[in-house]
Amino acid sequence: MMRMRRIGSWLWRWTRRLAYALVAVVLVIIAVRVVDSQMGPPLELWHTEIPDEPRAAQINQMDWAAYLAAERRVFAQVEREVTARIPPEARTPENRFFAESPIHPPRFAQDWNRSFVLEPTLEQFGGRARGAVVLIHGLTDAPYSLRHVAELYRAEGFVALGLRVPGHGTVPAGLTEAVWEDWTAATRMAMREARRRAGPDGVVHMVGYSNGGALSLKHAMDAVEDASLVRPDRVIVVSPMVGVSPFARFAGLAGLPAMLPRFAKAAWLSVLPEFNPFKYNSFPVNAAVQSFRLTQEVQGQVRRLSRAGRLDGLAPILAFQSLMDFTVSTRALVDDFFALLPANGSELVIFDRNRGTKLSFLLRPAFDPAVERIVPDPPRNWRLAIITNRDENSLEMVARVTPAGATEEEVIPLPGLLYPRDVYSLSHVALPFPESDSLYGLRPEPEGEFGVSLGATAIRGETGVLVMALDSLVRISWNPFFAHMAGRIREALPPR
Repeated sequence: MMRMRRIGSWLWRWTRRLAYALVAVVLVIIAVRVVDSQMGPPLELWHTEIPDEPRAAQINQMDWAAYLAAERRVFAQVEREVTARIPPEARTPENRFFAESPIHPPRFAQDWNRSFVLEPTLEQFGGRARGAVVLIHGLTDAPYSLRHVAELYRAEGFVALGLRVPGHGTVPAGLTEAVWEDWTAATRMAMREARRRAGPDGVVHMVGYSNGGALSLKHAMDAVEDASLVRPDRVIVVSPMVGVSPFARFAGLAGLPAMLPRFAKAAWLSVLPEFNPFKYNSFPVNAAVQSFRLTQEVQGQVRRLSRAGRLDGLAPILAFQSLMDFTVSTRALVDDFFALLPANGSELVIFDRNRGTKLSFLLRPAFDPAVERIVPDPPRNWRLAIITNRDENSLEMVARVTPAGATEEEVIPLPGLLYPRDVYSLSHVALPFPESDSLYGLRPEPEGEFGVSLGATAIRGETGVLVMALDSLVRISWNPFFAHMAGRIREALPPR
């Protein structure tokens, strides 16, 4: 009995010491975070004025018209509370929130920060649309990111609904309160509108980019579990957010000091100038927290449906992913989603890095895996297409294709498709934009449509003087293989 008491006393002492040590570590982290956050630039109006967006419970009661009406009120609030109150020192051409700036979105013929509808020319399709598609943008992004895919669908006779999910397209402060449940509610609302426009028997597709990819996959799985939801006939995802950095799990700790008004900047992981008309540069802690929560929901749901044998009811998935992606995890897309899929006609297209360039010695080995190392051995339940160099001495591209259920790989030439010599890989942000994109393209058409052409800007000069990290400035923002991706999307459409 005495021995048991001594052991219990010893365990208590060490448990208490461990608890003290953990508390000390957390306090040190918070102290470092406080100091670090106070060293950055001050918060501006667009970091502090939070738009009054509808929340999930309200969105669940809305139709498309009501959602657009609420959206108009939100944008009017931003004009009133932010744009009209900008102090003189912030009234510069590089500030998207300055009313006279050439990049102020309301100046454009169409503000692509807002939800949109693209209608097909019905005379070409027998007087009625072939179907409808809902397109969902990524985190900190806007509906602009899927503009070109929306145009593709419209040209093919579909009504294209570009959805702006809450917290986006207005001011970065909007992402300090938005939660992923708001985004899923908006997704369901848009899918109801797509079904209405397509008719009871019409085709309904979903296209999601990054965070929008996670929302699309989640909705498709929700529709398996809930027959009252609109079931998509096909889901297309571009750089889908199935997994993010495990450090996002602890992002909330970084924002704890912001509970005190004096340390409000701790609610932000980065505070940067806002010179992009259709994307936030500043990034709040809450955005990282919500991205992690959503990926955990997606991963947990697909495992649950797999164990229950219910994934056979899932719509076929067509996914496009860059092998090198510093925002989302390519491996998570394979291991935590595709590896669980049944044979339902799904396909994964991976854009390999440029193996014809001689710059491999500059790449970090941890971020330069061979595709074969991250995909399971064949046979697989889904089609795998690897878009890669013909060989290590060539910039010409081929598709290495393994059909679902097969073990042999077929090499298909892709005539005219070349990896640019000075591009070592694609990026997370590049895939949905062609080389001709007005904002992000290398050869913008038309140039200056949105006051700036970021993809055509070459940054050279001294180091250590820029407000943004050099990595973000060399990141490719356009897809040299967009035409191939567009062709694969067309092949996924029902025959005319």
